[in-house]
Amino acid sequence: MALDLFTLQGRTALVTGGSRGIGKMIAAGFLAQGAKVYISSRKADACDAAAEELSQGGGTCISLPQDVSSVAGCQALAKAIEAREDKLDILVNNAGAAWGAPFEEFPEHGWDKVMDLNLKSPFFLTQALHVALKKAGTHDQPAKVINIASIDGIRLNPQDTYSYHASKSGLIYLTRRLAARLIADNIVVSAIAPGAFASEMNRTARDHGDAVAKAIPARRIGRDEDMAGAAIYLASRAGNYVVGETIAVDGGVALATVGAIG
Repeated sequence: MALDLFTLQGRTALVTGGSRGIGKMIAAGFLAQGAKVYISSRKADACDAAAEELSQGGGTCISLPQDVSSVAGCQALAKAIEAREDKLDILVNNAGAAWGAPFEEFPEHGWDKVMDLNLKSPFFLTQALHVALKKAGTHDQPAKVINIASIDGIRLNPQDTYSYHASKSGLIYLTRRLAARLIADNIVVSAIAPGAFASEMNRTARDHGDAVAKAIPARRIGRDEDMAGAAIYLASRAGNYVVGETIAVDGGVALATVGAIG
């Protein structure tokens, strides 16, 4: 058995929403395994600062700021990558948004913002980078697309985040459909469904981690290495045969919580 199952040496990755939170955890993990990593986010200053910070560990992290909430934005980011690389080994569709409002007041712009970034952009960015991914993929070492969903796409959250629930559930099924199409091009598509990780999007976990942990079977919130480890597994040779799957990384909330009886 090969001893380098988890190395990403010599591979190039793009992580959207990579300047903070889960995207930054994944980017750091990829860099530690030897990948060259591009990160993208809407705010240029934050993206540049994160790339500089991540590069201090000795790896190569490059900032490519871009808003990918529109098809034009996805195409612009793809062109920026293709201007620098002749192929792309790994794409992580992580950029996302959330919106909460009572059912009676939930606004159309809140619905559209979340659905555009969480569900539309992963499809159209993957489409825009299809040629670059196809160039990288081989039968023995396929290219990888990893979509970052959420356990809210698997089980209900009590919060009034209607478009977020819908977008993440849709992304899980889109992952399966893309996987069925792209495996023929030696591109493996899979997904991660994170639970409670401290981030700007999940401020409850960030600011009240001990309280949140009480409802998690593993009795803690996620750590950076939990997210990095799952992403490295899927991106590396270790995950080459995992096609269309969504892995819940949540300490057991979605799949190991016993419901009420009666």
